[in-house]
Amino acid sequence: MTDEPLRATVTQRGVVFAPDDEILIVRRATDGEWELSGGRVDRNETATAGLRRELIEETTLDPTIVTPVHTLVWQNEAGNGRFAVYYYCRTSQRSVSLSSEHDAYQWNPVDEVRSQLSDPQQTAVDEALIHHREVNAD
Repeated sequence: MTDEPLRATVTQRGVVFAPDDEILIVRRATDGEWELSGGRVDRNETATAGLRRELIEETTLDPTIVTPVHTLVWQNEAGNGRFAVYYYCRTSQRSVSLSSEHDAYQWNPVDEVRSQLSDPQQTAVDEALIHHREVNAD
């Protein structure tokens, strides 16, 4: 038992697959780093509603949110708690319109996406790929 529970900001990100097995990544305008789209959950918002809102706000995509695939808890350099949940998502849409938070997007194959993302996001992609293959198995 811990003496003091971690107080954390909750963020959610979508591993969004297109029908051709490519994954959407977006580039942050602030530092040029690539990431999976998503963001913070608002007060009194359900988890999937929060992710859907963030995906629509950032990309205009409204994918099917299938299932959570990865979670991560950490403290940033400032000592603030963070809790992240990554979801496997699917869409037939390919047209993206970015918010001001991002300045570029790419639909890339899994291997290319892995090389552009942080380790936790790479793990989320790997876990989402397992579900994607199960859903699309013939």
